[in-house]
Amino acid sequence: MGWGIVDHQGQRLALVACGCIETQPAGPVSERLARIYQELRALLAAHQPQEMAVEELFFHRNTTTAFHVGQARGVALLAAAHAGMPVAEYTPMQVKQAVVGYGKAEKRQVQEMVRVLLGLSERPRPDDTADALAVAITHAHASAYRDRVVRPGPAPGTGGEVR
Repeated sequence: MGWGIVDHQGQRLALVACGCIETQPAGPVSERLARIYQELRALLAAHQPQEMAVEELFFHRNTTTAFHVGQARGVALLAAAHAGMPVAEYTPMQVKQAVVGYGKAEKRQVQEMVRVLLGLSERPRPDDTADALAVAITHAHASAYRDRVVRPGPAPGTGGEVR
């Protein structure tokens, strides 16, 4: 399972940390999920991000893969809930649109834009790590947009009191 932590100030992005939680494919599912959970909890404690973003599941071919990815995703959501952290979810098309500017971009194009946007010397590896960073960048862009949106205040002359 890939993970990535990105800091953003407005449109400026900076890589904080990234990696991939590796598990033994032959091991019991419960132990693999426990390892993912423990490592995510340790990462959240060490880096203390404010929010988590995950990719929504979209698999139309391999239901077994979708099932396993769904289990790992559920563990990530649980870790966020235990940390009291809000979670945002993005579709693969939203991620591609935010990172590349084209919702049907190829994986290689997304990886290259992750490299460029974060000022890295080479594309992040493995692919799961690059994917996680793309989701983090998507969320950073969405957060920057939300921060710029004007929120309605009290009507002029009302003093803003709540009665």
